[in-house]
Amino acid sequence: MMTQEAAAETILVVDGDVITRTVIAEYLRHCGFRVLEAGTGAEAMQALQHPEFSIDVVLSDVELPGDMSGFDLSHWVRKSMPQVKVLLAGAVERIADTAGDLCEDGPHLAKPYDHRLILDHIKRLRAR
Repeated sequence: MMTQEAAAETILVVDGDVITRTVIAEYLRHCGFRVLEAGTGAEAMQALQHPEFSIDVVLSDVELPGDMSGFDLSHWVRKSMPQVKVLLAGAVERIADTAGDLCEDGPHLAKPYDHRLILDHIKRLRAR
């Protein structure tokens, strides 16, 4: 379990696959994080701009339904909210590698998710 400090952190999980999104969101909640969920880039942007939410980390799939990809969302977050950390995940590692400049460390996560790796990446982002 995480410390009280970690429990105050909010993670936005963005994935068009409701089952994948729900599983990873529940895992992160179990680890002590507050978790919000979005199914599209547009929903994620709404959550990020909502005055009642203070989001610290966005964990997004590279491929999202709708007009906005995870790459587009990451680019928007970096320009609009540079204090928010971004982790991208993709089913094809090569796709994720092409967007390395959009994230603090570049996207490192491959789907299907390894829950321990996600938690490790979030811990490293928080440590910065």
